[in-house]
Order: sequence, then structure tokens, then C-alpha cells
Amino acid sequence: MNLVNLQDVSLAYGPLVLLDQVSLGVDEGERIGVVGRNGGGKSTLISVLSGRLEPDSGRVVHNRGLRVGYLHQRDTFPDTTVGAFVLGERAEHEWAGDARIRDILRGLLSGWDLDTPMAGLSGGERRRTGLARLLVGDHDLIVLDEPTNHLDIEGIAWLAGHLKGRSESLVVVTHDRWFLDAVTTRTWEVGRGSVERYEGGYAAYVLAKAERERMAAVAEERRQNLMRKELAWLRRGAPARTSKPKFRIEAANQLIADEPPPRDSVELVRFASSRLGKTVVDLKDVSVAVPDRVLLDRLTWQLGPGDRIGLVGVNGAGKSTLLRVLGAERAPDSGTVRTGKTVRLAHLSQNVEELDPQARPLQAVMDVREHVTIGKRDYTASQMLERFGFRGERQWTPIADLSGGERRRLQLLRLLMDEPNVLLLDEPTNDLDIETLTELEDLLDGWPGSLVLVSHDRYFLERITDRVLALMGDGTLAFLPRGVDEYLERRAATAGEGSVPLGASETAGSGSPAAGPSAAERRAAQKEMQRVERRMDRIGKRETELHELMAAAAEDYTRLAELDAEAKELAAERERLEEVWLEQAETVD
Repeated sequence: MNLVNLQDVSLAYGPLVLLDQVSLGVDEGERIGVVGRNGGGKSTLISVLSGRLEPDSGRVVHNRGLRVGYLHQRDTFPDTTVGAFVLGERAEHEWAGDARIRDILRGLLSGWDLDTPMAGLSGGERRRTGLARLLVGDHDLIVLDEPTNHLDIEGIAWLAGHLKGRSESLVVVTHDRWFLDAVTTRTWEVGRGSVERYEGGYAAYVLAKAERERMAAVAEERRQNLMRKELAWLRRGAPARTSKPKFRIEAANQLIADEPPPRDSVELVRFASSRLGKTVVDLKDVSVAVPDRVLLDRLTWQLGPGDRIGLVGVNGAGKSTLLRVLGAERAPDSGTVRTGKTVRLAHLSQNVEELDPQARPLQAVMDVREHVTIGKRDYTASQMLERFGFRGERQWTPIADLSGGERRRLQLLRLLMDEPNVLLLDEPTNDLDIETLTELEDLLDGWPGSLVLVSHDRYFLERITDRVLALMGDGTLAFLPRGVDEYLERRAATAGEGSVPLGASETAGSGSPAAGPSAAERRAAQKEMQRVERRMDRIGKRETELHELMAAAAEDYTRLAELDAEAKELAAERERLEEVWLEQAETVD
């Protein structure tokens, strides 16, 4: 059944046409990934699709009674508590007894206090609450705009598994290619006002697009050959001959007019690298602590020449701190950091605060170097900016007016202009579209220096690095032979099933810390809650099976009575378990 249908939809902002006579639809059960360049119209398309934005022309037809859940990139939040925002008017026993809601709270808000005011949350925390609120609801169509922003690798893996288990149709815009492959079954590519449709997730889309481009190249080669023949024919003939068949002239002119424009792509180049010695960065018995915990505990580790390391860990485990220690930007509390004499280090941090917002991109690059030699050719700073996608007036646009992806690209160019041989990259994929990501991967594939990468983009991490290390939150650095999969398994084994956020009844009337339950009692209560939740999940599945069996046995009254008796027993057991769960929840601090 068709849920949404777009018919000849067009929309433009001034001279920029984002959608030009687009016709497409979303069917029941479809899972669609939307990709394309930043500014190409992805968010505009899903806004029109969901009914949040009116097109300039064309029709958007929704199925009668369609329930659309929409996650915007920048939502506004009311002045209320997390629990009221996410759960609405649901009573505590209602959401606590719902396995799906408990799973959402564990996956996105594990350990949170639901009485926390929304006003005190960070941007990433608000993003999680917005996603949780949407997933808690019932919808026919879920539309997500960059849902993986502010989620770590564990959160992204949980979200992918959760969405795969839901029956609603899904349209998602994201630059996370692993997530696209894990969740979607169709791909829409938005650009130049049109939407190209492909079957399959990201990997299938890449293969299909490559095949389309190969076929287009063959057709273009034929067209070029035909064009050369037609031009030669137009120029031939005796001077006295003043006319030629009109249809031949029109065909030749059409071929000439159809000459495709040069491809507008970001071109990243391979930079020369200074030679590295045997010592790059050695850490010995390094410890770093912050007021509430130890991030690095007597860490001894060597970054060697040519090492390509992926660094993973939960938010707050110390990944960015470790990069700052490696880059000599933060001294350890104890231990030693030895850096090789030949090291030329560049650190791409998560923010772009070091860029003067009033400066221009050309000035920012020339401050580093005015010329760079690549191969046998010299390039000016302006030429390099063009190769990184800053053309014409964009080189003189104030940095404050650049998009997040453009500032990220500019920051990366400034680093590479200095020809480093050690790169420390902290979330380099933030705000970059898929086309720029693939170009960056091509650059780093052939880059000969040492590299340490922190990224929640699993596809990028596994593509660029050779080894994965993890900060497990206990101050140690663990080597993971099987990469991200092993990290997720270790985290699951350590954290169990996670914890449901604390409700009002669990925090009300708490006394002093000394008068509360001990750590052992809290762990026992959490373990009992998890046992109860597992049993309640099994009861829920069995109740669903019983309802199906009862429907099939509608005319067999004996069988129907047996099934009904079992269903009543399960309902009574579920009520008892809910009481046990709430009693244990009062013990958890």
C-alpha cells in the first residue's frame, strides 16, 4: 500500500532549484536511505515528503490517517523534564511494563534520571531525548534526519537493530554508511534537482551507481564519436553549397549543446610526507585523571611508523584526551611521553574554534603556506582551495558563514598544507557528506604516515585503519583483534542489558548517601530487574502467539478454552512481575 506519493513536485530557494518535477512514493514496509551532497536537497525532500514543507508546485498525497514520526536536525524542546518529554502522559507502571519502551530507554537514555530538566541537557543529550520520544510513539512512517548524530558506536548499533525490528516504513537521511547498509533496502540519491532511485542499501547503491556511470560513459563515448562525425560533415562540402538537410544540422547542434558540464566534485590530493624515524610517540606509565574519574591509568603504549589505529570507546572514556596527550597538547598527570625527532604532527580536533570566524578561507590557508609542491607541480593556496571545493567567491566568504562541512574541509586542508607525517583525527567525518567522505578515504588510503583515528562512523573507521584499540572506561587500552564487533561484544558483556532510566518513584524521598542501599544491593536489584524484564519479554512473545492461536481456533471451543486459560495465567504472572520490578527499582539509586 502506498503511504506517500509526490507528483511533479518542485521547490526552489531563489535561483537554487532543489527539487525539479520530482515524482516518487513510499510504500508500506519500505526502508529508504537518502544520500547526496550537503546542500543538495536531502532535508528539503524529506520535509516535503512528511508534510512539514509545502512545495512550490506539484502534489504531495498522504494516505488517509497517515501517522508520520519526524526527527529534525534541530528541534526545539519545551521547558519540562526528560520523563515528561519522552513518555508524555504515560503512567510509570504503563511504560515500565512495556518491553519496547524499556528497550528504547535502555538504548538511548540508560542510567538517566527522568526528572532531569530538559533545559540542563547538552545538545547531544537533547538529540537522544528527541529520538527516544519519537521511537516511543506509534507511527506508520518514520522520517529521520541524521539520527546517528551524537550517538556513539554502541548507540548506532542499538538504533540499527531497533529499527530493523520495527514494522513501520522508514526514510532516513544519514552520512553513516554502515548504518545505511544495516537498516535500508532502497536508496534515493538527491542532487541537481532530481532523485535517482536504487535498489538495496549503501553497498548495493555504490555498485549500481558505478554500473550506471560505466554505461553512461559508454554512451557518452558513442555520442562524442558521433559528434565528431557530424561536425566534420558540417564543415565538409563545396563552398557553393549553401544548405544541408535541416534535420542533420539540428541533430549535430543538439549533440554539441548536450556537452555535459565538468564534474563539480571535491578533489583531495596526496601530499608529500616527511620521513618518519623508528620512534613516533611512546607513552610510558601515563596517567590522566579528571575530577570524577581516571581516564588513563599507567598506560604504556607505542605508536609506530606507519601504524593506522582506530580508537573507540564510550563517550567520556578519554579518547580525545588521549589524542591531546599524543599531540603534546596536554601533559599527563604522571608518566612520560616521548616524541620522535622527525615527527611533524597534525591534530584535527572535533571543533573549529581555532579558525577566526571573521577570516576568509584564502587567508586561513595562506597563513599556513602560500605554495605547496605536489609531484612536479607547484600550487598556490587559491588553487588548492579550488581543489577542495572552494571556488570563486567562496574563497572570500567569512568563515563564520561557511557550513559545518566546509569549515571541516578547510581545517583539514590547513593541516595537510603543512605536510605532516603523523595525523591525529578526532571525528573527522562530522558534517561531511558521503562524496567528500569517499574522497577523504581515497586520500588516506595512500597516505604513508602514522595515523590515530577517533570516529563513531564505523564504515570510515574500518576502511581507514588496520587495528582497533578501545578505551573501556577503566583507564586501560585494549587491543581488539576482531575490531568493532569485538568491542560491542565486550561492552555488552560488561554492561549486561543496560539499565532503565530512573523514574520519579525511584528518586523521591531519597536520604543521605550513607542511608541509601549499598553498591552490592543496587547491583543485586539491577540484576533482578533484568531477570524480570527478560521474563516479561518472553511472556509478551507468548501472549502474541496465543492470540494468533486463538484466532485460528475460533471454532474449536475446547482448544479455545485451553488457550484462554493460559493467557489469563500469563497476564496474572505479568502483573506480579511488574510489582517485583517496581519494588526493585526503588532500591536502585
